[in-house]
Amino acid sequence: MTVKFIAVGKIDAEYLREAVSIYKNRLMHYVPFELICIPDIKNAGKLSENQLKIREGENILETLKTGDEIILLDEKGETFSSPEFATFISKKINSGTKRLVFIAGGAYGFSEEMYKKASTTVSLSRMTFNHQMVRLVFIEQLYRAFTIIRGEPYHHK
Repeated sequence: MTVKFIAVGKIDAEYLREAVSIYKNRLMHYVPFELICIPDIKNAGKLSENQLKIREGENILETLKTGDEIILLDEKGETFSSPEFATFISKKINSGTKRLVFIAGGAYGFSEEMYKKASTTVSLSRMTFNHQMVRLVFIEQLYRAFTIIRGEPYHHK
C-alpha cells in the first residue's frame, strides 16, 4: 500500500515546513508516502465560496488515479483516538487497498463532488486548525499509527 496526502495551498512558516519534513521522512520508513500541495487558486477573492471549492476540487481530482481510496479530512468526519486510527489504517492495509489518499481541503472545505468521490471522512479534532497546521498534525498522527501497528514505543498508553 502507498499513502498519498493532498493538501490545498503551501506552508508559509519555515518551522512548519521543517516539522512536516521530519515526520514525512520518519513515515517513509514504514510506507511509501507522497505529500502533494495543490496551488492556491489565483484570484480566489473574486470567487464565491462554492466556486472556490469547485475549482479546488477539480485541481485535486486531476491528481487522483482510478482505484484510489479517498478519505477527506473534514471537521464533521469520524473521530479516532491514536490507537483507533492505527486500527483503521491496519484494516486498510489488510483489505488490500493499493493507494490510500487523504485530502485536506482549502479554507472552505470540499465541493459536493469531492464528498461523492470519498469513501469516508475523518476528523482530526472537534477543534478547527488552519490548513497549514493540519498537515503537521495529520502526518504526525499517520506516523504514530504506523509505530502503533508495529508495536514500537513511540506512543505511550
